Amino acid sequence: MEIKLKNKWFLYLTGFFSGMSVMAIELGAQRMLAPYFSSSQIVWTIVIGVIMIAMALGNVLGGRMADRHKDPKHLFLWLLAAAVWSALIPLFGRYVIAAVALGLALVVTKNYLIWAALSACILIFVFPLLVLGMVTPNLVKFALSGDGQSGKTVGVIEALNTIGSIIGTFLPTFVTIPNVGTALTFLIFAAILLSICAIYFFFIRYREKNAEKNKKNVIRTVSVILVVGISFGAGFMSRNASAAFWQDNILYEDESIYNYLRVEDTRDSVIFSTNVLFGVQSIKMKKGGLTGYYYDAMLAGPVMAGATRKSLNVLVLGLGTGTFITQCQQYFEGGSYIGVEIDQKIIDIAYTYFDLSDEVNAVCGDGRSFLTQSKEKYDVILVDAYQDITIPFQMSSVEFFTLVADSLTENGVMIVNMNMYTSNEGGINDYLCGTIMQCFSSAATYKTGSNRELFASNSFEVIEKLGEEMGNIENQELKNLIKRIQACLVPVEPSEYILTDDKAPVELLGISAIDNMIIAEIDYYKDKIKGKSISELIKELQDGTLF
Repeated sequence: MEIKLKNKWFLYLTGFFSGMSVMAIELGAQRMLAPYFSSSQIVWTIVIGVIMIAMALGNVLGGRMADRHKDPKHLFLWLLAAAVWSALIPLFGRYVIAAVALGLALVVTKNYLIWAALSACILIFVFPLLVLGMVTPNLVKFALSGDGQSGKTVGVIEALNTIGSIIGTFLPTFVTIPNVGTALTFLIFAAILLSICAIYFFFIRYREKNAEKNKKNVIRTVSVILVVGISFGAGFMSRNASAAFWQDNILYEDESIYNYLRVEDTRDSVIFSTNVLFGVQSIKMKKGGLTGYYYDAMLAGPVMAGATRKSLNVLVLGLGTGTFITQCQQYFEGGSYIGVEIDQKIIDIAYTYFDLSDEVNAVCGDGRSFLTQSKEKYDVILVDAYQDITIPFQMSSVEFFTLVADSLTENGVMIVNMNMYTSNEGGINDYLCGTIMQCFSSAATYKTGSNRELFASNSFEVIEKLGEEMGNIENQELKNLIKRIQACLVPVEPSEYILTDDKAPVELLGISAIDNMIIAEIDYYKDKIKGKSISELIKELQDGTLF
C-alpha cells in the first residue's frame, strides 16, 4: 500500500509532532536525571550527545525500513511502541537511575558522574529517540508521489519537524514541567504520539484498506488497547512517586523551571535539597542555635565586618531558603538583609517551611545581574550560588569578583561558599581562590566537612580582623565557634589559577572534585554494608539507618 497525495497532510502532521516529542523527551530526560546527577552542563552534554547519537542511528534504520517496506504501518507500530515506552518512563525511570547510580558506585572510581548519567540515559531514553529518528526517512519515502515536487515535499517535512522541535523546547520548559511536573510531561507527549498512531490505524488505514472486521482484527485491537491503557495507567499512577522513593519523611516535593525541590523533616531539623544523592542546600534547626553544618562557619564574615558592634547591610547571592540570614538575625542585632534567588519556588519554600522573616527582602533574579544594577554598598556579600557541581561560570570569574569588591563598603567582607573540597592541586577551589586574589588583597579559607568557606576583604587582613572582633562577642556558643574558625583559617596566596568570563572550565573542574567526594562516600558505605545480607540491607534502608 502507498500513501496517496491526499493523505500527505497526515505525514506532515506526524513530522511536526515527532519533532516536538524529541525535544520534550530531551528536556524531560535532563530533569529526571538532575535530582540524582545534578543539572550541570556535563549532564546536559551527555543528554544531548545520547539524543543525537540515537537520532542518527534512527535515521539510518529508518531509511532502511523505508526501502524495505511499502506499508507505513511498520513505522506507526514502532511509534506506538515508543509512545508506550515514554508513558512507562515515570514508572520505571527513577528505579533504573537509582540502580545504575548504586551499581556503578561499587565499581567505578573515575568520572563516576559521567558514566552513571550516560548509562542511565542510554537505558531509559535511547529507544524512544531511536524510533523518533526513524520518522523522517519514512515520511519522505511515503510522501513522494512522483509529481515533480519532491524537493518541496522534503522541505515541508523538515521544516515542520523543526518547528515542532522549537515548540517542543518551549512548551515543556515554560508550561508542562513547572505546572504539572516531569512525569505528566512524558505522559502528555506519549499521548500525542499515541494519538498520531490511533489516527493512522483507526481512520486512514481503515479507510484505505477497507479493513475487514473479523475476529483477528478485533483481538489485535483489544490487545493493543489493553497494553496502551495499562502503560498509561501505570505511568499516571506513578506520577507522584518521590525521586527519593526510599524515604518517608518528605514534607514537600516539586519541580520548578530551574530545579527539583525537596523538603525533608528530620528529628531535629527541616532540610531543603535540590538533589537526591548528595548535598543539603538549606537547613532549619527546630530548637534554634547552630546547625552543625557549613552555615555556621559563614557567621565569621559578619563578625569580621563588625556585626557585634553595629547593624550591617547584608546581601546574599543564592538565598536558598535563608539559613545564613536566619542565623545572622539570631546572633546579631539589627541589620538589613537582601537575598537574591533565581527560583521563585525556593523563595516560597523559604517562607512556608523555613520561617524566613518578613523583614528579609527576597528578590527573584540572577545574582550577577542584581549586583550589576544595584547602587547600594554592602557590609557583607555572601556568594552561595554554587550548587553541587553546578557552578555558574559567570559567578566565578575575575569580572564577577571585581564587581563584588566594588559593591562592598570600606570595611566590607565577601564570603564564598565553595561546596566541593579538593585536596589535589589545580582543582576547582584553587581556581576560585586564585581568581579571588586577583580582586582582593586578603583572603583566608576554613574547611568544614566537604565545604570550604572563603573570606576576603580589601580593607584588612581577615585572620587578624577576626581575632580583633572576637572579643566583642557576648554569646558563648558563637564565641567558641569563631575561636575555632580563627585558629584554623588558612591564608590564600595569589596563584596562576584564574577564571575569566572568556575561559572558565568550571564543569570539568567540578567533575574532578565530585569524583573524589563520591569515592570517599562510596568507601564509607562499602564498609557499612560489608558482610550484611540483602534482608539486613533492606531493613536498614526502610528504617533510614543505611543512608
